[in-house]
Amino acid sequence: MPPPLKIANASGFWGDQPDAAARLVAAQPDLGFLTLDYLAEVSLSIMAIVRSKDPSAGYARDFVDVVRSLCPFWSAGGATRVVTNAGGLDPDACARECAGVLRAAGLSRLKVAAVGGDDVLPVLGSATGGFANLETGALLSTVAPRLVTANAYLGAGAIADALRAGADVVITGRVADPSLTVGPCIAHFGWSPADFGPIAGATVAGHLIECGTQACGGFSTDWLDLPDNLSIGFPIVEVSADGSCVVTKAAGTGGAVTAQTVKEQLLYEIGDPGNYLSPDAAVSFLTLRVEPAGADRVRVSGATGRAPTDSYKVSATYRDGYKAHGMVTIFGHDAVKKARRAGEGVLLRLQGAGCLYREHLIECLGTGASVRGIASRMSDTQLVETVLRVSVAADSREPVERFAKEIAPLVTCGPQGVTGYAAGRPRVLPIFGFWPTLVSRSAVSPTFRILDGTRP
Repeated sequence: MPPPLKIANASGFWGDQPDAAARLVAAQPDLGFLTLDYLAEVSLSIMAIVRSKDPSAGYARDFVDVVRSLCPFWSAGGATRVVTNAGGLDPDACARECAGVLRAAGLSRLKVAAVGGDDVLPVLGSATGGFANLETGALLSTVAPRLVTANAYLGAGAIADALRAGADVVITGRVADPSLTVGPCIAHFGWSPADFGPIAGATVAGHLIECGTQACGGFSTDWLDLPDNLSIGFPIVEVSADGSCVVTKAAGTGGAVTAQTVKEQLLYEIGDPGNYLSPDAAVSFLTLRVEPAGADRVRVSGATGRAPTDSYKVSATYRDGYKAHGMVTIFGHDAVKKARRAGEGVLLRLQGAGCLYREHLIECLGTGASVRGIASRMSDTQLVETVLRVSVAADSREPVERFAKEIAPLVTCGPQGVTGYAAGRPRVLPIFGFWPTLVSRSAVSPTFRILDGTRP
C-alpha cells in the first residue's frame, strides 16, 4: 500500500486566520496538499454585495495574500500544492491575480488552475417553473426576477483533472467542502469516479478538516480545558489508499486531537448520518470507527459509500430588500426596562412618520436575547447594563434610511445612561436572500483551465 497522503486545512471560512497557511507549511513542510475553505452558505451573498460595488471583486481577496505568504516556502523548494474555493463568483479573476503574485516572486514555474462550471444562473434564470426551495418548498418563480447568483456545489472531478494536468494551485468557485480533499486523493491514488468506498472515506476526511481548527478543539465543548487554547492548531489528515485516515495536527501547536474533538466535528452540519450527500458519493457515517492512534492522533475508518444522486445542490441568492441594525449601551438602574422602552419609542416614531417594515426586532443583549427560550428563564431586574439593538428590514431603501437617523437621538431623548454611540449612524445594507435548490447534473458542465504563469 502506498504511503498516506498528508492533507491539511488552513482556512475554515472567509475571514479565518490569514497567516495559518504559512505557519502550517513551516511546521509541516512534508504536506502533500493544503486546502483552504472560504465559502460558507452565506459567503456568496457577501461576495454578491461586494461585487455589486466592484465588478472585479467577486472572489476572496484574502487568498491572494495567502499565496503571497507562501512564496518564500515555494522559493525555498517547498512542494505543497494548494486547493481552495476562494474563487467564489469569479475563479478566473482570482487565478489571474494569484498567477501575477507568483510571477512577481519569480515562481512562474508554478501552474495555477481555475475550476469553473458551477455558475448555473442562466439555467435557473431561464426556467419558468421548478427549482423549489429545499427549506420552504416555494417555487423559484416567486423570486426569479431578483436572482443575483446561482452556483452548483461541484464535486472533486475537475479538481482531480487539474491536478493531474500539473496544477500546483487549484482555485474553484462553489464546490462541496469535502471535495477540496477528495480531489487530491483521486489524483494521487488514481481512484475512478466509481470507487465509492475510498471516496466515501476521503469525503469523511475532508469533512473533518473543512472547518479548520474545530477538529483540533476549536468550538469544542471542553474548549476551556484544552492545552494552549489560544493557539489551536489546524488539522491534518493522513489519508490511506483505502480512504481511511488519521487525523492529527502539527507538533507544537495548541489544542488537541482526541476522539472527542473528532466526533464533535464529525457530527457537525451533516443531517442524516446514514445518508450524508456529497456530489462525489453518498456516505454512511453509521459504519465509521473512531479510534485513538497515539498522542494527537485519531484513526477514522469504515466509511460506506454509494453512488451520488443525479442532481447537484445549488446555492442561489436574490435581492430581498434592505436592513439596518442600530446599537447603544444603556447603563444604570432599570437598564433593561429603559432599553426596551427606548427601542419601542424608536419604532413608534417611525410608524408615526409613515415608515413600514416587514420585520423589526428589539433585543436587550446580556439578558439571553440572542438565544431563543433563555430570556424567559433569566431575571433582568438586577442588571445595570445592557446593549439595546434595534433591527429593521424593508422592501425599499427609504424607510431603512429613515430608521438609521433615529438611533443617535436617543442620546438626548432617551433615558439617562445612554452611551456607546460613537460608531455613528447604522449602515443601510442590502439583503440577499438564500435559495437552496437542486439542479440536474446534466445541466452542469464542470471545467478547468490552467493559466500560463509566464505572462499576464
